[in-house]
Amino acid sequence: MTRYLGLDIGSVRIGVALSDPLGMFAQGIAVLKASGDWIGETVALIARYGVTVVVVGLPLRTGGEEGPEACRVREKTKGLIQACSGVEIVFYDERFTTVVAERTLLEADLSRKKRRGKIDQTAAAVLLQGYLDRIRGECP
Repeated sequence: MTRYLGLDIGSVRIGVALSDPLGMFAQGIAVLKASGDWIGETVALIARYGVTVVVVGLPLRTGGEEGPEACRVREKTKGLIQACSGVEIVFYDERFTTVVAERTLLEADLSRKKRRGKIDQTAAAVLLQGYLDRIRGECP
């Protein structure tokens, strides 16, 4: 079975989500510091959970084209690709994942302080769930 890890790479924090062993559901599991050893921490999570596919959010523009933000994510991911031989790294459109995550946390009635601590991993879970739904053909 394939286990998936989702990464929402920001300039300050990186949200991390993990699929269940069947690859049906995504759940946020961590927030890493972008200025720290996030690649080493990600490699450790990959090993710990037996991940075979890493889904990296690509911040496309509203029209679907890549801008400077997407180039920054691709550049930051190069080190991860080198460190993760044998693991498939795929990029997936992450437009609006943070907006959806924020709305979800607001609906859960979390305080502003609690939302701040959860937004990145929730956005990673939204991203990964979108990818899982897409590969199962449940989403266009």
